[in-house]
Amino acid sequence: MAGKKQFDVDAALEAAMIQFWQAGYAETSVDDLSRATGLNRSSLYSSFGDKDSLFLNCLDRYVTRYGEKYDAALAGADQPVAAVRAFFEVALKRIADPGLPDGCLVVQSVLATPVLSPRVAQRAQEAVGSQRTRLRTALKAGGVSDSVAGTFSVHIAAVNQSLAVMSRAGAGPQQLHAIVDVTLDALARA
Repeated sequence: MAGKKQFDVDAALEAAMIQFWQAGYAETSVDDLSRATGLNRSSLYSSFGDKDSLFLNCLDRYVTRYGEKYDAALAGADQPVAAVRAFFEVALKRIADPGLPDGCLVVQSVLATPVLSPRVAQRAQEAVGSQRTRLRTALKAGGVSDSVAGTFSVHIAAVNQSLAVMSRAGAGPQQLHAIVDVTLDALARA
């Protein structure tokens, strides 16, 4: 039937997201995407547009998937320290999953800002900003003052992003949990 996709769009986007996540935006060619998705160049372009458009779809997919998990974790605890612990567990679980690439697609994207188009760079930066916003909202809902919530939301987001970098650099679960524990202890004392 003309016009009907002859492939699973969801599976293709998942494969492209994993490819970008493993290699990064700059190091992923259209040929790499073609191999990863099983689609030829023509099908990629006609279905998803240019490389930037496909990457934005993948980045949005990633942000939505993990954003929903972060939101659920933060909403599931009534105490700020417990909420932040649950937040970090989302990242630590993702990092420990052997079926997923190391690191974080958002962090990689922000680090690659010099080689990204302005619209892709802006979307990556917005993703980081939304993480700080979700943390600040959760901390304030848990009774933390506005100024402390503001400071800790930036700190917790930075620690979370550093977990992704540290995991890519070979840090093991014990080291990553120790990093989280320092932040949780500081929040408990605040």
